[in-house]
Amino acid sequence: MAKVILQLGELTCPSCMTKIQKAVQNQDGVSNVKVLFNAGKVRADIDESKTSADKLSEVITDLGYEVLKTKVKEIA
Repeated sequence: MAKVILQLGELTCPSCMTKIQKAVQNQDGVSNVKVLFNAGKVRADIDESKTSADKLSEVITDLGYEVLKTKVKEIA
């Protein structure tokens, strides 16, 4: 398991936050998704045998949002 933090470009409305959260949590191997609107971040726990931080970045960019930075921390 790993914790992924994605720093996004500007989020302009709460519906953006909802759209991103639904798309990320619908990915196989993803749990505990939080979109922090004011901070412009997405946090999620992932099962690295099923998905990756790169895949989550791709899902978000496919929605039309910019991912500026990705951080991955292994969790036990």
